[in-house]
Amino acid sequence: MAKTKKVDTPGPDLKYRRVEITDLNRKRRGKHHDLVQEIVKELNMAASGSALEIPLADVGGIGLANLRSAVHRAATGEGLSIETLADDKNFYVWKKNTEK
Repeated sequence: MAKTKKVDTPGPDLKYRRVEITDLNRKRRGKHHDLVQEIVKELNMAASGSALEIPLADVGGIGLANLRSAVHRAATGEGLSIETLADDKNFYVWKKNTEK
C-alpha cells in the first residue's frame, strides 16, 4: 500500500484519519486486473487487422458484460480504441481501424 501523509489524526469526534488526495493511487484495480492487463498488453502488440480470441471458459468466471467493460476501460486508459465481439465460447477484441 502506498505511503500517505497524515493531514489529520482522528480526534474525539473523528473515526477516520485524513490523507492528501494527491497521495492516493487513483487507478482502478478490480479483481480481474491481471487478466485485463494481459489482454491490453497483447492488444498493444497485435497486428492491425487481427483480433485476440479469448476463451470465455478461461476468464475465471467473469461475466461477458463485466469483461467487456473492464477491457474497454483499461484500453481507453492506454489510449487504445477497440471493438469487441463475442459468441458462445469466445470473446474477441481488436484495435479499431482509424483509417477510413
